[in-house]
Amino acid sequence: MSERAPLPETRERPAPGRVLVFVPHADDDVIGCGGTCALHVEQGDPVRVIVVYSGVEGDPDDRYEPEELTELRKGEARAGGKHLGIEDYEFWGYPEGHEPGPAELVAAARRIALAVDAYGPDVIYTPWVGEHHVDHHVAARVVRCGLDLASWEGDAWGFEVWTPLVPTLIVDITSVYERKVAALREHKTQLEYTDHVHKALGMHAQRSLYLPAESRYGEAFRPLGPPSAGELELLRSVE
Repeated sequence: MSERAPLPETRERPAPGRVLVFVPHADDDVIGCGGTCALHVEQGDPVRVIVVYSGVEGDPDDRYEPEELTELRKGEARAGGKHLGIEDYEFWGYPEGHEPGPAELVAAARRIALAVDAYGPDVIYTPWVGEHHVDHHVAARVVRCGLDLASWEGDAWGFEVWTPLVPTLIVDITSVYERKVAALREHKTQLEYTDHVHKALGMHAQRSLYLPAESRYGEAFRPLGPPSAGELELLRSVE
């Protein structure tokens, strides 16, 4: 078997349809799929973003009170979304920084399934399961379990935030890249700690290697995939 990475499919525009984005933190949607979501909005696709965690761990120096930071990050998300044309946000406020126990995972997966059934998306975006950041990794696991419970059929794509993936799909975001940067700059509480515009968005220039010569930036995706065997056993044991 070849160990070569596959040549990814490339698209000038994402496939049309209702879009549901599950992200751990309020800036992860901008970093991972903000350009693609802006293109969805341009072509008339509804986009809803569900932010799963509270975001209070994004202040390691305790510059803010937790309640203050939670509200600031909600405001940053909405301000960033305006640059991308996104107005539909939900904030679930789960605690961060840990691997969920079996009961937590199943309860969260059920909530994901309910959200999917209620919204009826055609395409779902969330971090890919290989993300090293525990919240990103857990979010991917919970979403794929929730999709299994919902018996949902559609395209579920994993995107990169901190950990690069081997893509099977690249979406050309050159035309909306400056709007993506503007959206990320609204997340001032996080930029106080890390220059995400330089460090996180730097991946998108590399992704343009797969695109036409005049293209400058791309967002990378791969299928989210099904639950693991252990996750499936857990889900079936509590049904």
